[in-house]
Amino acid sequence: MTEVPGTTSLDDVDALRAGDPSDMLGAVARLGADAAAAYATGRSSGFVAGADVASVVVCGMGGSAVAGDLLRAGFRHALPVPVEVNRSPSLPAAAGPDTLVVVSSYSGGTSETLSSFAEALERGCRILAISSGGELTDRCAERGLPVVAVPGGGQPRAALGHLAFAMFGALETGGVLPAVADDVEEAVAAVDAVARDLGPDVPSSGNAAKGLAIWIGDRVPVVWGADGVGSVAAMRWKTQLNENGKVPAWFASMSELDHNEVVGWVPPYGERHAIVALRHDGEDPETSARFGLTADIVRDAGAEVREVSVSRGSPLGRLCDLIAIGDWTSCYVGLGRGVDPTPVDAIARLKAALADR
Repeated sequence: MTEVPGTTSLDDVDALRAGDPSDMLGAVARLGADAAAAYATGRSSGFVAGADVASVVVCGMGGSAVAGDLLRAGFRHALPVPVEVNRSPSLPAAAGPDTLVVVSSYSGGTSETLSSFAEALERGCRILAISSGGELTDRCAERGLPVVAVPGGGQPRAALGHLAFAMFGALETGGVLPAVADDVEEAVAAVDAVARDLGPDVPSSGNAAKGLAIWIGDRVPVVWGADGVGSVAAMRWKTQLNENGKVPAWFASMSELDHNEVVGWVPPYGERHAIVALRHDGEDPETSARFGLTADIVRDAGAEVREVSVSRGSPLGRLCDLIAIGDWTSCYVGLGRGVDPTPVDAIARLKAALADR
């Protein structure tokens, strides 16, 4: 088998570019450059959080919320206060004047995030906004609240480098994070290396992302990752496969999946799925040992399993490495089926329907 069942060969570079008129592949390739520029922007923001911040709540939805996941997993070893990622219109009950609420909305108009922002104001929380503009930026300007501006005009899921790394830089300047320049440099180097190895000009015979897309074919992808770095990367793979690949997908965290999902892997369900296990050098040894044993069970159900492994030094480097591989793979899954990766018509339809209610 040399290509995904569909209309486009992944080795036909001209066809790939023709099928990607909004250049999602280019956006994926720019992740490292976006991250480096955004980190510098965040560091120059002049943000001051205050010395007595007791917790951080990152509010966002979709791609804007993933920035909070990167903060929590990538710097779990360095964060002096707990971080919660809030995908809800309401703040957790504990949020108050000693809570820093980071409001992350690429468009500046996400309804759930604006609701959380309003509640943070009512409770007297400290607020930092990360946005490209819109209503959120306007409301912050009215109240003199800090905003780290990121470039607009793209898809939120393609703005992860801007949203996450601008936040890292601002939180470092604000005293919430210690110096993280080395981690950022490593992460940027990781995703740039992935782009060189997995770009559209690299043929499928030597391109791991194209190879994975071909292997997934018309099956439903399931992505596993060890709790923490691997789990966050697996969730990103799942959402990118949904939005870029236009396919159903799900993710699960090891070892939680060994307490429920594993029971459901019985014939004939396995043959309908392709399992991608995301591995990295920082896994807990007990959790790591579970992958092979669990893979044996799902293979008995008729499924196939492939591992994607990375070995960067820092948690952030490993996380960004895994994420970048998934971003490329998701685009090739869509393009191989003759699908433009960029539009998200179902989301637009939902927003229009909600606006009419």
